[in-house]
Amino acid sequence: MPREESRLSQTLPDSTEITRIQKTLLDQISRVVTMPDSVLEQILVSMIAGGHILLEGIPGIGKTLLARSFAACLDCSFHRIQFTNDLMPSDILGSSIWNPGSKGFEFVRGPLFANLVLADEINRTSPRTLSCLLEAMENGHVTVDGKLLELGRPFLVLATRNPIEFHGTFPLPEAALDRFLMRVRLSYPGPADEKRLYLGRDPEAELAGLQAMLHPTDLLRLQEQARKVEVREPIADYVFDLVDKTRRHSAVMLGASPRAALAWIHAARARACLHGRDYVLPDDLKALADPVLSHRIFLEGGGDSGGLLHELLSSIRVPL
Repeated sequence: MPREESRLSQTLPDSTEITRIQKTLLDQISRVVTMPDSVLEQILVSMIAGGHILLEGIPGIGKTLLARSFAACLDCSFHRIQFTNDLMPSDILGSSIWNPGSKGFEFVRGPLFANLVLADEINRTSPRTLSCLLEAMENGHVTVDGKLLELGRPFLVLATRNPIEFHGTFPLPEAALDRFLMRVRLSYPGPADEKRLYLGRDPEAELAGLQAMLHPTDLLRLQEQARKVEVREPIADYVFDLVDKTRRHSAVMLGASPRAALAWIHAARARACLHGRDYVLPDDLKALADPVLSHRIFLEGGGDSGGLLHELLSSIRVPL
């Protein structure tokens, strides 16, 4: 794919630029994968917030293709790692190899050194390799042979997980789930879109024709702008009311932590920025409550907390 010049100005972009880029980027991705606009927006919001994403869905609905499409539109370095139970930390980090010419060991970087990393079937790898990935996700750097190595900037992980398959998998502990800013759940396409696939629509051909809309430096500037979005006191009260209810509800075993609340606010800032505002609205929080909080709240007896979140949001007074 030919590399294009940056589509954003060298200073912080204004709301008109952001809206135009968002529409064009999502329109391009919709040519390759058939996903609701709300799902595509959630992924873009998470990237602008600088957060990692867990894509959850059954095999064959386009999780990998979706990640590749975003990588193409962002014109960033992209590596895919197929996680298996025999994958070792050195397989993703890299390793030191003897160079006869220099008569010394040289470190060869692994696939983790990229702006966008697709961690396919993350729940199939061993805890040892998973801990290596989690360190990279949390710190933005890794340690090899006692040396600190910085990863790319930006550094984003899109991990996939099949929620219905358990043979040969490892459970993702709560601490691992908490590393993901959002859990985005994917489902079957609509009837009309699926029939288009049967009639000869070629997603791979569409993917090859995608044009880069954002460069890594553009994404970093958007992340900087999102951090400046204002959160007013009524919004902070609204966030606390919700997370406090999750901690006191009789059906909840583990409620939302302060870090979960901060992640929710951080994502809402990015959504407000994407919609051309410099302040957060309750609508930003409502739109992101499920993808940001549902995998951080655990019910007594198991089960999904999405329904409970919807119930609690309906019971809280919305600030004016």
